Amino acid sequence: MTEVAAKRYQDLDLWPLEEVLEALYEAQLRALSALKGALPALKEAVLAAALRLEKGGVLAYAGAGTSGRLAVLDGVELWPTFGFARVRFFLAGGLSALHEAQEGAEDRYEEGLAQGGELGPLDVLVAVAASGQTPYTLGVLRGAKARGALTVALANNPGTPLLLEAHHPVLLDTGPEPIAGSTRLGAGTAQKAALNLFSTALMVRLGRVYGNRMLRMRATNRKLKERGARMLRELFGLGEEEALAFLERSEDPALALLLALGVEEEGARALLEKGVRAALKEVGR
Repeated sequence: MTEVAAKRYQDLDLWPLEEVLEALYEAQLRALSALKGALPALKEAVLAAALRLEKGGVLAYAGAGTSGRLAVLDGVELWPTFGFARVRFFLAGGLSALHEAQEGAEDRYEEGLAQGGELGPLDVLVAVAASGQTPYTLGVLRGAKARGALTVALANNPGTPLLLEAHHPVLLDTGPEPIAGSTRLGAGTAQKAALNLFSTALMVRLGRVYGNRMLRMRATNRKLKERGARMLRELFGLGEEEALAFLERSEDPALALLLALGVEEEGARALLEKGVRAALKEVGR
């Protein structure tokens, strides 16, 4: 469907600019609405992924072109936002493809197959491809699945190999693009939103959120230290200076709190792997 040239837009280049923008805007709204039908599949994917990652597995992302870049964009945010570092990326053409298009790399099926084989039974792979049949991405998925990894697939075309072969297929049915084949438009929007939902819900499930606060964030600059201190004040009644002093112990507000309460570092880290709320309950907070 993403390659179909929709008749509605066949004279798009002749339209007044305001009508072009209106059409693109409407297409973005349709793309986001496609997520509603995908919520049950995303829920099952999150539940299954959490079971693996709770045991120490790695969360891996795979894709080519726009889909691969969106996948990387999602994964790199997990460390600063949730303190989750067990992330890997399989991007067609390597990380240089983040800033320089390498379209031929998406055809390297064997390369993807070999890279997917680096994963194991505790790991989770999220494979993203608008077409659902990109050779490199399909290779990664098959390689990972053969080694026992859990596979999640996001695609915008129904009935495609990526969706048929993944343990948890997530169809984002965005339909034809205003500019045929340009999956950086509606398909890309739906992919980014679905990745946001999946990874954020997964981090909540893994206990890396306390209430609706990012208590496992990395307080690495002035703004973030102030945010971390504010969370410690508002959640645990600490004073301003006391909260900032806690953050001198660690960039991770939750870990800093446990250290300040007298828990030794190795034990504190082990407790936090069970989730922030469970760790604080363990020490009577």
